[in-house]
Amino acid sequence: MDRVAVFVDAGYLFAQGSVAVSGRKKSRSDLALDAEKALLAFKKCALLCAPGCKLLRVYWYDGVAGGLRPTPEQALLGHLDDVKLRLGVVNSSGEQKGVDSLIVTDLIELARLKSICDAVLLAGDEDLRIGVQIAQSHGVRVHLLGIEPSRGSQSRQLMQEADTTSEWNKGDVSDFLSSRDKIIRPVIDVSDNSVVTSSNVGQIFDDIDPRIVIEKSVSDCVFRLTSTDLKSINAYWKSERGVPSQFDGEILRACRTALGRALDNREKKYMRACFQREVKSRASNP
Repeated sequence: MDRVAVFVDAGYLFAQGSVAVSGRKKSRSDLALDAEKALLAFKKCALLCAPGCKLLRVYWYDGVAGGLRPTPEQALLGHLDDVKLRLGVVNSSGEQKGVDSLIVTDLIELARLKSICDAVLLAGDEDLRIGVQIAQSHGVRVHLLGIEPSRGSQSRQLMQEADTTSEWNKGDVSDFLSSRDKIIRPVIDVSDNSVVTSSNVGQIFDDIDPRIVIEKSVSDCVFRLTSTDLKSINAYWKSERGVPSQFDGEILRACRTALGRALDNREKKYMRACFQREVKSRASNP
C-alpha cells in the first residue's frame, strides 16, 4: 500500500505562521496553536499532494529549551493519534539545534526502507536539501509546503529540489494558529469598591492577605487560557509534575505585579497550588 508521511518543522511553522496571521514575527508565547486542527490540515494536505495514498503518520519536529522537559503544547502533540514527536534542543540564543538532522534522518530512512512513496515537507532550511535529494533517489516524491510569502521564507535551492511546491495563505493558517488576545482584567476588588490595578497596587495592598491577591491573580491568568492550553497542560501532567515553566513565569509575574513585591517561597508554593486547582476546575467545568 502506497503511503505518504508529513514532516513539520515547528520552528518554521510558528515563525512564518505568525507573519501570515499577524503581519509580523511573534514569539511562541504570543501564539495559540490548535493542535488537533493543525493535524487535520496536514492530513488533508498530504492526501491532496499524494492522491490514492494512505497516511503513514505526521512527524512533528521541535526544540526543547536546554534539552529538558517538553512544553505542554509538545506533550499534547505527542499524545495525539498519528503523530510522532521528535525533539531537538533550543539553545540559550533561542536557536533550534539538531532538528534539521532529525528531519533528514527520518526522511532518508523511510525512503530507504520503502515505507513511503511521497513526503510532504513544511520547512524552509537549505540544510534539508540533501535529505530531499537522497529520498528522491529512492523513488520518493517530495512535496514542499510553505507559508506565504514562501519565496522569502524558504531556501530557493530547496524549492527547486522539490518535486512540487505549494503555499498556505493567511486563511489556511488562521484555521489553527492565532495571536493570543491580551485580556486585561482587574486584579481584585476591595471592600470600598476601589479597583486594584498595577498602577495603584502599592497604595492599598498593605492590609490585604497576600493569599487573596495571589488567588485572584492566578484566577485571572487561568481565565486567559484557551481550551487548547488546558488540554496541553493536562497532557503535560500525564508524565510531568508541577506548573509548566512557560505558565509558571507568567503567573509569577502577575502575582509579583499585584503584590508590588517578590513572592517568598511559601507564597510561590501556594501560587502553584492555586494554579493547578484552577486549571483542573476549568478543565472539568469548561
